Amino acid sequence: MKLAPALHRIGNDIVAVYLIDTPEGVTIIDAGLAGHWSELLAELTTMGRTLSDVKGLILTHGDSDHLGFAERLRRDHGVPVYIHPGDADRAKGGAKPATSKQTMRPAAVLTFAAYTLRKGGLRTTHLTEVLEARDGETLDLPGDPQIIGLPGHSEGSIAIYVPVVDAVFVGDGLTTRHVLTGQDGPQPAPFTDEPDRAIASLRALVATGATWVLPGHGAPWNGGVEAAVVAVETAARNAR
Repeated sequence: MKLAPALHRIGNDIVAVYLIDTPEGVTIIDAGLAGHWSELLAELTTMGRTLSDVKGLILTHGDSDHLGFAERLRRDHGVPVYIHPGDADRAKGGAKPATSKQTMRPAAVLTFAAYTLRKGGLRTTHLTEVLEARDGETLDLPGDPQIIGLPGHSEGSIAIYVPVVDAVFVGDGLTTRHVLTGQDGPQPAPFTDEPDRAIASLRALVATGATWVLPGHGAPWNGGVEAAVVAVETAARNAR
């Protein structure tokens, strides 16, 4: 799905993966679920691209619903996979800390679970090798992606700002569709290690001035990054 010139998405509002298309090649943000592989190939074909044009994959964090086809892309096609060192162990299969009790609505949970199973969520292959993506770095990949530390959802959560597409990719730093309740709109993401820290981290995004805010779960937001951050902060206050 083409969102804007040079900006594509596969998956849907339940789990999303993004592609940045430049003359230098393609950068992928997050790897969704294993079953998104066929969608990746189809989208590349639509773009007039092949796997050989993919120069790198950046993971916003190490949770399994963002790892999907990452190891396959790295192992079978030589594509480097970048992640913050704080989440490297999680991406390699390390344990995730327990989180507080989550608010749930049965219909939304069933929708998320059914989609995850249908897209191979039980077939996730953890990574065996990664490259580091640290706060403040600009990676030598198509689109010159800039790494912004976003700790809270996990220790090594990051956002990726790509000026050429006027977008910041936030992973689970925030969500625009809560997978456990079905509620739409910018809000805190579930399964967050340190909720207060996650909200505070979002302020680092405002300086980008990005139009697009692209989460791992939920509809793309093109109302500007500051408005999205304020909406999440408001939602967090109202939930207390």
